Amino acid sequence: MSALPVELDRSGPARLGAVCTVAQLFPVPASGLMSGIDKRPVDGPVRLLTHGVLGDVQGDREHHGGLFKAVYAYSREVREAFAAERGQDLPDGAFGENLVTVGQDTDETVIGERWRIGTAELEATTPRNPCGTFAAWMDDRRWGRRFTAEGRAGSYFRVLVEGKASAGDRIELLARPDHGVSIGDAFRGLSPAQARALFAWSRDSGTVLYESLVRPARLALEKAGESSDFPDRLISTGRGLGLGMGL
Repeated sequence: MSALPVELDRSGPARLGAVCTVAQLFPVPASGLMSGIDKRPVDGPVRLLTHGVLGDVQGDREHHGGLFKAVYAYSREVREAFAAERGQDLPDGAFGENLVTVGQDTDETVIGERWRIGTAELEATTPRNPCGTFAAWMDDRRWGRRFTAEGRAGSYFRVLVEGKASAGDRIELLARPDHGVSIGDAFRGLSPAQARALFAWSRDSGTVLYESLVRPARLALEKAGESSDFPDRLISTGRGLGLGMGL
């Protein structure tokens, strides 16, 4: 459970505080790659496309980007709580997020939950896992451990309907699955009951799950001595034009 003192802005409906895209590439000495983690707010509407935000860049395409990680959203209030704790300026986009939410806790977003923002429609897919690039960007080699311990990952989304989004746009909830497993639950570790609920929902609805969700769900069931069987047709790498495994 998070110990950060976070209070969501309830002065109006949940909305976008900013839309951010890459300002300049960030060199990562450990990997030799150029990262797109340096994101900053932009004026005017930005197109949210199936394969990502127009103008966005991923240096490490093996671990970033793809259909299930097309858009990354993070709560402004949570990021500002981290900033206050660290005594550090962390403006919008400082965590590499595309969408800065206000009045919306992205970690409590249910997997498979659907939003409309501007003219785009999105579906929550998986939490963000901190990597070495994130630690280098924060200039703190312990950052990944601290970020993980807090359990505040932010949410990746896939784009169901391409469209434009702007700062100030309302976040409209279109649908919320009843399995109840949130992005934060997946990041902090699934229980066998949560894994069962997630798999049952995927089978019943035909919703394809990102592979990084399936692995820990299977492990949770195996540790409980339960069957972890799950059909390959409902697992995706999020690569290519399709949603099937390996595409």
